[in-house]
Amino acid sequence: MADFIEGKRPVIEALRTHVPLKYILMADNLSQGDSLVRDIQRKAKNLDVPIKKVSKKKLDEISERGSHQGVMAEAAPFNYVNMTTILDAAKQSAEEHDGRALIVVLDHITDAGNLGAIARSAECVGASGIVIPNKRAARVTAATYKSSAGAISHIPVTQVANLVSTIERLKDEGFWVAAATEHASDLIWQSNLKGKIALVMGNEGEGVSRLVLENCDFGVKLPQVGEISSLNVAQASTACMYEWLRQNWE
Repeated sequence: MADFIEGKRPVIEALRTHVPLKYILMADNLSQGDSLVRDIQRKAKNLDVPIKKVSKKKLDEISERGSHQGVMAEAAPFNYVNMTTILDAAKQSAEEHDGRALIVVLDHITDAGNLGAIARSAECVGASGIVIPNKRAARVTAATYKSSAGAISHIPVTQVANLVSTIERLKDEGFWVAAATEHASDLIWQSNLKGKIALVMGNEGEGVSRLVLENCDFGVKLPQVGEISSLNVAQASTACMYEWLRQNWE
């Protein structure tokens, strides 16, 4: 299914953050005196993104939210990699950084914005890649580019059919697999995250699923002193990834 971005300002933001776009659809009755329209045309020309003139009726038919304002853009499909590519990146990271490597495994994260925020932090700490399921999980969309501030373009992402078998492969490759879960007995500060770590983060509502949790080597949890039940998964991921980086800092 095509991933469309609707509205003048969202399309401008997509162009500004270099979301890969196949083309822009623009209603043929738009005023050329509109500064936003001129901005879209200028940015699209600079990035070699073609603009196609169509009728407003055509945009109405395509639009899912009815908020296109005469402008829509179709995002190009994201270029996923295979698991071997991420493992190769992790091997290189370990060779260059005294044995440290991080792979982030997302257990059915459903919000594309959360996926982007996690990707942004993962890229910042030098993670080798992100693993997501190929079904019942968020995929990389224009919303992911936006929330990642473009970082999703700089970190490998793979889709896998089975997380449990992927975790077993990671173990075979020398990774310790840590699940972030409130049921863990140890705080993350007390856990050994040195070396090659696969960090598993759970679904926004259910957390890490039972089968996945049973196949992880150990669990970690963040300390809490406030009243709310937990952090957003993107915030929690960031805290866990930076603790991995802190422990492996040269």
